[in-house]
Amino acid sequence: MDLLSIENPSFLKTLSNNELEELSQDIRDFLIETLSKTGGHIGPNLGVVELTVALHKHFDSPKDKLIWDVGHQSYVHKILTGRADQFQTLRQYKGLCGFPKMIESEHDVWETGHSSTSLSAAMGMAIARDVKREKNYIVPIIGDGALTGGMALEALNHIGHEQKDMIVILNDNEMSIAPNVGALHNILGRLRTAGKYHWVKDELEYILKRIPAVGGHLADAAVRVKDSLKSLLVSGMFFEELGFTYLGPVDGHDYNDLSENLQYAKKTKGPVLLHVITKKGKGFHPAEEDTVGTWHGTGPYKIDTGDLIKPVNAPPSWSGLVSETVRKLAREDERVVAITPAMPVGSKLEGFAQEFPDRMFDVGIAEQHAATVAAGLATQEMKPFLAIYSTFLQRAYDQVVHDICRQNLNVFIGIDRAGLVGADGETHQGVFDIAFLRHLPNLVLMMPKDENEGQHLVNTALKYNDGPIALRYPRGNGYGVPMDATLKEIPIGSWEILKPGSDVSILTFGTTIPMAMEAALELEKQGVSVQVVNARFIKPLDEKMLNNILADEMPIVTIEEAVLQGGFGSAVLEFAQSNGYHQAVIDRMGIPDHFIEHGSVNELLKEIGLTNEALIDRILTITPKKQKRA
Repeated sequence: MDLLSIENPSFLKTLSNNELEELSQDIRDFLIETLSKTGGHIGPNLGVVELTVALHKHFDSPKDKLIWDVGHQSYVHKILTGRADQFQTLRQYKGLCGFPKMIESEHDVWETGHSSTSLSAAMGMAIARDVKREKNYIVPIIGDGALTGGMALEALNHIGHEQKDMIVILNDNEMSIAPNVGALHNILGRLRTAGKYHWVKDELEYILKRIPAVGGHLADAAVRVKDSLKSLLVSGMFFEELGFTYLGPVDGHDYNDLSENLQYAKKTKGPVLLHVITKKGKGFHPAEEDTVGTWHGTGPYKIDTGDLIKPVNAPPSWSGLVSETVRKLAREDERVVAITPAMPVGSKLEGFAQEFPDRMFDVGIAEQHAATVAAGLATQEMKPFLAIYSTFLQRAYDQVVHDICRQNLNVFIGIDRAGLVGADGETHQGVFDIAFLRHLPNLVLMMPKDENEGQHLVNTALKYNDGPIALRYPRGNGYGVPMDATLKEIPIGSWEILKPGSDVSILTFGTTIPMAMEAALELEKQGVSVQVVNARFIKPLDEKMLNNILADEMPIVTIEEAVLQGGFGSAVLEFAQSNGYHQAVIDRMGIPDHFIEHGSVNELLKEIGLTNEALIDRILTITPKKQKRA
């Protein structure tokens, strides 16, 4: 079938199961071919081809609300809703988003890049439907990994209590990004192997009620029989006890099984949970055989071999540099423990886990829990390293405030993917952490200029004993700088002058230091003497150095690959005001007050004006007796 000609899912209504199977193969071929060039979340999408087709066949989107949890598995949905012709632009600047996006299509009724939100959103939509007396189906699709998130469990509890009509699709492939962990995962494992338990209990009750005269008494007995069947056929019945009608397990790649169960679910009152078993990466051997999470999301790859196309001789990744330094220090200090919320692969903790299996804890998609576990460890004089992406740390904010900072506990937070991350877009850009962490009492916040300084700051963090400390580091690879053989501690709150100058001072850190150095060298040619400061401690500031700069009445430019509101530049402004430098010239460059969409990091930096050229213009504008270039 020509997938590029699809405008909406209505054509599915008339297709036979054989034709649906042919369509499924076409979709898989299309995804494997297209994503080999663009990269993307191939594993999750290959696993939900039949499920997505079946949902669009049996429901009427967008009247019926298909709500994708996380959004990693929405590519097939995008194809069936008329966007196949845009897939060559997937996750590229101004191109097709890798997640559901309302402005792209009326069929995208919920936007998400973080997991475990679909059930709460579905409950809101179900309440609105009933208040407005409308008639439509609400169908959240949530993975077994996302179901470990506390928010999902809160929603299950509420939905079961309210008994709203809703069909929850549990897409069970035994993986989130990495293999799932936890007791709930084990419950689902028992359900997978227990055999089907579905509408036999209701049919039995219906038959008994039809028997004349004694039907009522037998119907009461049928209730007891139902409960016995639940215990006999499916051990535990976790979802039934929460108030759901449980259907399944269903083969998520069998159209007959899917059709039969979806039709029954549509006739069932109250909340239904349809347990669908799928194979992540189905149809592409390297993705099917993946047991660690490599094929959850990739860059370009070779179809024939499955080899990922990566730069040759690239420097080590920042995640690897930080995690391997923690691993090195763990050999010297048995108190060092690593914690990750379902990101052992992304955070490059596989080596730590292999060497120290009893000191490595993957808690699943449970960022709040991860933060408080780290706090609990710290109360017992352990040295917890919490490896967490900046965008996911947002979900643990209260725990950082209440459990870690308020108690002034020695937790080392590794803030991975800090700054712009590119293709994953606005839900994943790590640009808010400075603003939501800088004002917290007791917390030290820092970011290195290169890998060598990075390893020293990791050492500093794990040797620090005066409270919580956080290290920001970006996505991608380092610069390949020479590495010191011996680790050292860097004094807390100390900056360093990378280039002296007398006309203007640039205060920056991390990924924007190369831009600052390049601009400074260019301005030297124009007669402007520029000082560049590595402000590696975002909190506390180097007050002595900052006092000297302000006392010399040097104009200041602050640069940060993070939001301006409440950020590092704001801290410098606050310091100047509080210390009487009311005439100080302080210009700030950073992320403006809007969400940054997907694209390459360089394209995004250009869009928001964080470039060498823009910096030079700013400096020439604020520097006394210097003319702005033509």
